[in-house]
Amino acid sequence: MSRAGLEPAGEWFRWVAAAVSCGPWPAFYAVPVETLTFLFTDIEGSTALLRRVGQGGYAQVLAGHHSIIRSGLAAHGGREVDTQGDAFFAVFSSPAACVAAVTEMQQALEARAWPAGEHVRVRMGVHTGEASKTATGLVGLDVHRAARVAALGHRGQVLLSQTSAALVRDALPPGAALTDLGVHRLKDLAGPEQIFQLAAAGLQAEFPPLRTVPGGAAAAARTLPRDLASFTGRQHELAELVDAAAGSGGVVGIHAIGGMAGVGKTAFAVHAAHRLAGRFPAGQIFLPLHGHTPGQRPVDPGDALASLLLTAGVPAAQIPPGVEARMALWRDRLAGRQLLLVLYDAASSEQVRPLLPGTGGSLVLVTSRRHLSALDDARTISLDTLPPGEAAGLLVQLAARPGLGPADPAVAEITRLCGYLPLAIGMVARQLHHHPAWSAAGRAAELAAAVDRLELMATENLSVAAAFDLSYEDLAPDQQRLFRRLGLHPGADVDAYAAAALDGTGLPAARRRLEALYDQYLLTEPARSRYRLHDLIREHARALAERLDPDSDRDQAAARLLDYYQHTAALTAEARLARQSRTRPAPAALTSPSSAVPDLPDQTRALSWARAERANLLACLDQATRTGQHARVVALTAAMAALLRYDGPWTDAITRHTTAVQAARHLGDRLGEANALNDLGVVRRLTGDYPGAARDLEEALGIYRDLGDRLGQANALNDLGVVRYLTGDDYPGAAEVQEEALGIYRDLGDRLGQANALNDLGLTRRQTGDYPGAADAQEEALGICRDLGDRLGEADALTELGAVQQATGDYRGAADAVEAALGIYRDRGERLGEANALNELGGVRRLTGDYPGAAGALEEALGIYRDLGNRGGEVEALNEVGTLHRVRGDADRARVCHRQALDLARQIDSSWDEAHALAGLARCALAAGRTADAAAGLRQAQEIFQRIGAAETIGVAAELEALTDARPAAQGS
Repeated sequence: MSRAGLEPAGEWFRWVAAAVSCGPWPAFYAVPVETLTFLFTDIEGSTALLRRVGQGGYAQVLAGHHSIIRSGLAAHGGREVDTQGDAFFAVFSSPAACVAAVTEMQQALEARAWPAGEHVRVRMGVHTGEASKTATGLVGLDVHRAARVAALGHRGQVLLSQTSAALVRDALPPGAALTDLGVHRLKDLAGPEQIFQLAAAGLQAEFPPLRTVPGGAAAAARTLPRDLASFTGRQHELAELVDAAAGSGGVVGIHAIGGMAGVGKTAFAVHAAHRLAGRFPAGQIFLPLHGHTPGQRPVDPGDALASLLLTAGVPAAQIPPGVEARMALWRDRLAGRQLLLVLYDAASSEQVRPLLPGTGGSLVLVTSRRHLSALDDARTISLDTLPPGEAAGLLVQLAARPGLGPADPAVAEITRLCGYLPLAIGMVARQLHHHPAWSAAGRAAELAAAVDRLELMATENLSVAAAFDLSYEDLAPDQQRLFRRLGLHPGADVDAYAAAALDGTGLPAARRRLEALYDQYLLTEPARSRYRLHDLIREHARALAERLDPDSDRDQAAARLLDYYQHTAALTAEARLARQSRTRPAPAALTSPSSAVPDLPDQTRALSWARAERANLLACLDQATRTGQHARVVALTAAMAALLRYDGPWTDAITRHTTAVQAARHLGDRLGEANALNDLGVVRRLTGDYPGAARDLEEALGIYRDLGDRLGQANALNDLGVVRYLTGDDYPGAAEVQEEALGIYRDLGDRLGQANALNDLGLTRRQTGDYPGAADAQEEALGICRDLGDRLGEADALTELGAVQQATGDYRGAADAVEAALGIYRDRGERLGEANALNELGGVRRLTGDYPGAAGALEEALGIYRDLGNRGGEVEALNEVGTLHRVRGDADRARVCHRQALDLARQIDSSWDEAHALAGLARCALAAGRTADAAAGLRQAQEIFQRIGAAETIGVAAELEALTDARPAAQGS
């Protein structure tokens, strides 16, 4: 340390100040110039060393240090120019002598026993150049350059300039070698400098990155990095790249390899380069561009070109200043040559563009964490996470554990919890490899239970979180804020509207920021304008939010998001999709979002939005349930009722509506309770739980009556009528409540309610044989739905009108109506309606002799009913399929279908379906010649049809009478 208490670098720069302030340059150049090799040394961290060993100990350190340095100088002809504290400035006439001296100095420093067990590490810089001897000492820019070279290093490190390295490369001490550290900028000096590190026995080998000035170090290498033996998968991408390289013809092949942090871009590029290297006789160059290197700025294109030119054999003195001139020289050097150039970790297209060859025949592989969309003619290879099988193979290969195979359940669980990300898988695999006492199952359990999985995905000084941080730090502050808030989203993906709500910003700003995150591979875009965070990136974003954002900010962001989803679902989607109007809370009780909401003016767009947001809506509902937001649970569940009814699964819908009932009761919200009970009853009916449905609907009806809510009463009455119709036990009771509901809807002027009630009333009239009354009701419902533009209601009316036409023998009219309904259902993706229409169409085709067409329609209907869990539809379809088999002469298959239908009808307590199954089995018995069994079955069916007042009573009675009349001839059959 200097007497003034300055760090030694300050002394060096004071010594060389004359080089830049020595007066007029003509006078300077009049002084004789001498070529010398300059050496600068100092003890890095000398102040801290003094503090640790004290003044007495430090005096011993200085004495020992000075003795070693001066001995080395004396042994190899070095001359001490100046010494300040622990800093030496010396010169040699020979660069080889200087390198021999510093090697011996470093070895002696390392071997010496220092006070208090300390290690005294000295950094050294060597440069060969010209200087003039003046009255004030040696002056010249090369002296300054030597000092700057030394200032790049760390304690114990010996650095050489390119000039010195070139002069000593063939005259190194035995066992010594030079390591190319790349091209670096030196402060206050024009032009880059290629720096080399001296390696020798007894010298420290590993050091942090050099202390380069902003702009980053460019270190092009003539050899590729080692190809990983553990490289797994990516065969499709490799084949695509190899084929493209083979067919590039006379143009430069440029391939931009992108992907999120840790996905294996570098491993892929290096592996591909090794496979392709033989095709490029001019060799390979690997150049890191430090787009995301901690502590370094991205490499300046000019410095990158200088490094490439040096690597291509251009002497430093011949490298021109300026990017344009260097780019021209680089392209000139490559003209007519076939080179493989790997540009690793590019920051932008602007950084890459000047480095590209100008003529064809060469191949450029660029890796980046950004979408290099502005790189002309580049083919993009975006790497995704590994498929599960390849991920399992990578884990097993790296873990190298006896008995551990890809089929092990723990392997599958670990790779899943690692998000199939190669970096994360590699870290966990190496943990298993280095901890033989750990089990794969145990590590999987620890990862599953961890609050922050990323904390467990680290080895030595590497971690998945640190890799993600490099991408995060590349964002602007507003982009970082959105990234953190996206981690608060409980769902799987997000669009610009939800992002605007989370971020409390406008829609255009949200779109720009989402695009910026996508550009950095922090988001994927699985569907147009819908973005998704990888699971581990989501955890990282959430952890950043918890660490950096106040609780109030996070709470407000989450509330804005829930407000947005609740508002949009309730007032837009539900209003367009609901099959009935409903009394809602007063406007003041509805939460209006502060952000933009999408325009969903019709059923098609409303249903599309609801389906796209289904997972998010359910995730928000789950979050509201977990956090005890009872009012939010009631409102969100009601808003999702139509979607749950359309798409199911209905078992899940039952759970959610039950939770909403409980939440409403907790709040004392009687209207919310009644609405939830009504929705619950409808879904129970769809699953075939008719007693449960009736119970819920009657309870809802009672609450609506207590509240004086006539619209609610009408809804409950109509839904209760449908349940009574489906059980088949009380057609008069079903018609009575449906007519009461219709009267209320007409009083209230609710045309949608009228259409629904008329449609359902038509069903009941058809079942009792009142076909004219049924047709009138269906036609009136159809007209209202068309007036309202209610396409799904129109399809419902057409389906039921077709059923009436089938029952009255108008098969052509029935087919037209049902096929029109089927088209609407398929356009809307309404699967239950589609199944109903297909079932009716199957019946019409059977009756008209189109047995293959009937079989196709019925099998498709049966599959949909089973997928949805609609047991009422399933039993109807089974009976229809059984009838078709019988009329086609396959009584055995018919009997199986009717038996299944009978069992299912009794499970759901549907008398009408039970009677149909019994009649079907009886007809099968008759076809087999078992007249007594047939008569018994028909008699059972007749009793049920007669008891419930079904239209089929007359037909079955006629069959039974005909059979009874024929029995004497068939006695004993």
